[in-house]
Amino acid sequence: MHTTIHSTEMQQVLTALFRQHDFTDKKSQTLAEVHTENTLYGVNSHGIDRVPKFIDYVREGIVNPAAEAECLSTFGSIERWGGNSGPGVLNAISCTDRAVQLAKTHGMGLVALRHTNHWMRGGYYGWRAARAGCIAILFTNTQPNMPAWGGRESRTGNNPLVIAIPRPAGHVVLDMAMSQYAFGKINAYRLRGEQLPFPGGWDAADELTTDPEKILAHERGLPIGYWKGSALSMVLDMLVTLLAAGNSTYRIGQLDHETDISQVFLCISPEVFPDRALQDQLLQEIIDYTHSGPAMREGQRTYYPGERSLEQRQHNLTHGMQVDEQVWSEVIRLLE
Repeated sequence: MHTTIHSTEMQQVLTALFRQHDFTDKKSQTLAEVHTENTLYGVNSHGIDRVPKFIDYVREGIVNPAAEAECLSTFGSIERWGGNSGPGVLNAISCTDRAVQLAKTHGMGLVALRHTNHWMRGGYYGWRAARAGCIAILFTNTQPNMPAWGGRESRTGNNPLVIAIPRPAGHVVLDMAMSQYAFGKINAYRLRGEQLPFPGGWDAADELTTDPEKILAHERGLPIGYWKGSALSMVLDMLVTLLAAGNSTYRIGQLDHETDISQVFLCISPEVFPDRALQDQLLQEIIDYTHSGPAMREGQRTYYPGERSLEQRQHNLTHGMQVDEQVWSEVIRLLE
């Protein structure tokens, strides 16, 4: 069962909840804004649905409300930062903004972050960089939750990748995990009592399944593109670990919780080239060509990455967000 919640109400409730758990007014407002924005985009799994678990992490001392991300070393347009086990959302905002600043100065900027927590919806930072006029390539590692191709046990992470491209007519933002479904999305299907549209992982009998309960029981997600997604997951983990000098998926898996993860924020300023009009024209050609293709089935159409997200956000702003009643009741209970 779902209930309709409007963004202003959700932000007010979440701001009050975060204040109760030792976050400053500014941090509380920012955290509430991000979780609400993620839900507005239709990504409840990394918005409102994550709030109870986030509060658990704060109570258990895994997330330190007072911690701030800090620069540890600088190498020209490349920096290494430490997250000090602070809130992943706030750390990711700081590092995105710093990468944008470096890109505006040098043409390209990279911030590698270690010892941080879950950034929730990675696409939020892609949209943020695009609104600042920067191309962004962002990625993070996770705990082990996918078998390497041919293996039985989870030894790789679903390691989300975000690529954002700014354009006046609407930013292009790809936000994808290396698993067929992000685990938050699988849990959203579980909460709704629905099967996945396509197989998303393996069950206890080593068979691919669409049953979210069976996948979540063992956390063995299916890599996108099978062996290709498995390989890409490993390479992203290698890159983020080397650049941040932080924990790999292997080391994160040795911890009791998914924490102390590593992330990369790479931004490029298209303004370094004197041909912005040509850039916009070339992007529009790609989008027009894709849009003009015949649909597979009647009533369908093609989209560029991020296009449907904007439609979903506008719909939810107008009509309110559909939120699982059980999740919303738990959030309200936490506030009492």
